[in-house]
Amino acid sequence: MHKRPVVVVGYDGLELLDVASVTSCLDLANRLGATPAYDVRFATLSGAPARCDSGLALPAQVALSDVTGSVHTLIVSGGLGHKAAAADAGLLAQVRRLARRARRVASVCTGATVLAATGLLDGRRVTTHWHYADELAAAYPAVQVDAAPIFVRDDKVWTSGGVTAALDLALAFVEADHGAERARWVAMGLVTYLQRPGNQAQMSMFVRARRPEHDVVRRVVDHATAHPGADLCTARLASVAGVSERHLTRLLVEHAGQTPARMVRQIRLEAAATALVTTDEPVATIAKATGFRSGETLRQAFHAWFGISPTHYRSVHRGKA
Repeated sequence: MHKRPVVVVGYDGLELLDVASVTSCLDLANRLGATPAYDVRFATLSGAPARCDSGLALPAQVALSDVTGSVHTLIVSGGLGHKAAAADAGLLAQVRRLARRARRVASVCTGATVLAATGLLDGRRVTTHWHYADELAAAYPAVQVDAAPIFVRDDKVWTSGGVTAALDLALAFVEADHGAERARWVAMGLVTYLQRPGNQAQMSMFVRARRPEHDVVRRVVDHATAHPGADLCTARLASVAGVSERHLTRLLVEHAGQTPARMVRQIRLEAAATALVTTDEPVATIAKATGFRSGETLRQAFHAWFGISPTHYRSVHRGKA
């Protein structure tokens, strides 16, 4: 039976999750009957095991130089060793060679540094782990780095954000190759969302919304979170906190990194996003319940924050895309 050859490139200092998220996803697609199936091989330059960031050793199945014939998907892993890998002329030569015969070329996380060093990303819009985005842009000015998205597709080149974004990338591969229904079953088997849309921000509100340590700020955040549809103007929040508006603003900026208005907008959008996924209520109803004047107001705010509409967000996260 014909299979799709997939080569996952590793090196010393790679992040194990960058590899496992991809390989486990594609393996489950195979076990669920994907046709043609993926023939996944983990390769290093010499065929020696790769030492992971965690200290574990990951055996290679093949040396890169021994990979012959066409490649369906070439994926370069990320990890703390990405700079050393990007400086390895032998590794870069092999990646370039395989990329020429690959239908799809991809990187996970800081694997984008390796692809950038080959010149394969010149003139392309790409993403990488948000923490390393500025560094990548400075080192490779010909590359258009966008730190926000979870993954980006530019023609046959796909790049993803940090670590577990590899799973979103792999699910996108399955959907592109075998359809949305197959991807949905793979996601269910992995007990994850169908997939987050590629343009959802890596540093989404769900990651950033850490509960503040300052008592006054925590009290205000808790009140707003519990009552997203209530009057949450600065004057009302200051009254809840028992401080002046000016002092509340100063505390929020210092301890939460944002103004009262921006904090309220973030909390309301989080509440709306949760309602979109967990209820069947119309967008207009959710808008009113979460403090937006209308469904259109929510749509505008949602698109400005996430880059997609509430309806698209709901369909993707509930597996109805």
